[in-house]
Amino acid sequence: MQVNIRQRPSFAVARLSLQPGEPTTVESGAMLAHSYGMQMQSQTQGGVMKGLGRAILAGESLFLSTYTAPPNGGWVDVAPSLPGDISTIEMDGRTGWVVTRGNWLASSYGVQTETKWGGFKNLFGGEGGFLTHCVGQGQLVVSCYGALEPVNLQPGELVTIDTGHVVAFADTVQYQTRKMASGVIQSLKSGEGLVFDFQGPGQVLTQTRNLSALAAWVISVVPARR
Repeated sequence: MQVNIRQRPSFAVARLSLQPGEPTTVESGAMLAHSYGMQMQSQTQGGVMKGLGRAILAGESLFLSTYTAPPNGGWVDVAPSLPGDISTIEMDGRTGWVVTRGNWLASSYGVQTETKWGGFKNLFGGEGGFLTHCVGQGQLVVSCYGALEPVNLQPGELVTIDTGHVVAFADTVQYQTRKMASGVIQSLKSGEGLVFDFQGPGQVLTQTRNLSALAAWVISVVPARR
């Protein structure tokens, strides 16, 4: 599979070009268009229980769509629901990646996804307590809200990032979640909630906008029903 990203960075679209008979897995509802003759099948990856865990716990769709190219090859265009950029992660079969809620878009058929527990504190932070762990070999396509910025950590290097701004990180990176400010009053004053503490080595992908912050702003300006 070859990935070509266009219309970036604000409204990115990824074209997944496939060889004859090659399949790709796409988030349900992410398909924008595809070449004629492409075969599509929706199913739960790893069975119904894993699919339910992916949908209920990780905030992704219950079903995944598998597109298979016809004998002359083909392509699938995919786009996220939010405005922002798209990035491709090359999976080498050795290092896995953890993707946060709603940022997985598509992947080569050789990449498997599973739900991973992210900690109790992360559960109540608005970004979900479960994360998507991706392993295997191929290309992993992730989306972000806003622009995408990588953070490259050296061995032992530490960084703290708001949970709502984290897109994905290599599983060589150690992490924990915690409250940014101690106590409810301090959290309200600072406007900050939960953060990730990361320790290298490895890479963390971040997004410049926060969906939870957008949702809170919309709620604050929409008149309440009486």
